[in-house]
Amino acid sequence: MRLRYLFLAVFSFLCLHGYAQEKVIARTLTNWHKAAAEANYDDYFSALAPQAIFIGTDPTEHWTKKEFMAYAKPYFDKGKAWDFSTLERFIYHQKDENIAWFDELLTTQMGLCRGSGVLEKRNGQWKIKHYVLSISIPNEDVSEVVQLKKSFEENFIKAKKTD
Repeated sequence: MRLRYLFLAVFSFLCLHGYAQEKVIARTLTNWHKAAAEANYDDYFSALAPQAIFIGTDPTEHWTKKEFMAYAKPYFDKGKAWDFSTLERFIYHQKDENIAWFDELLTTQMGLCRGSGVLEKRNGQWKIKHYVLSISIPNEDVSEVVQLKKSFEENFIKAKKTD
């Protein structure tokens, strides 16, 4: 009987601890989006790990943290960066809880987007290490979108092959 209670206590602790970690991760992501909406450059970029990568919606947008900071600075300086609101978010983490990954559906000035990424826990704080932003396209509109971007992509591919 005691063994059963011990098992239940340990299991409950692990479940609650995992849930608490997910809440901290969710708060980290929510505050990160909020910092952009408020054009708070320091808070926004302090949420990123030093070696973070940000991948934007354009095929040319594959930035290190330093590159992304340089790109984004003029927007933040004008007091208007971007405003993403989370519609849904799914968070997963390893058993050792030092790595987590997530995906989220966002409302943005571009319509619905999907964000996904990886966080790493260092010195007791979760930092975004990798983030990918994608524009959401309903399946019934894919053919039309493919045609709209065809010329750009053909030129982009040719340029990449000559690099």
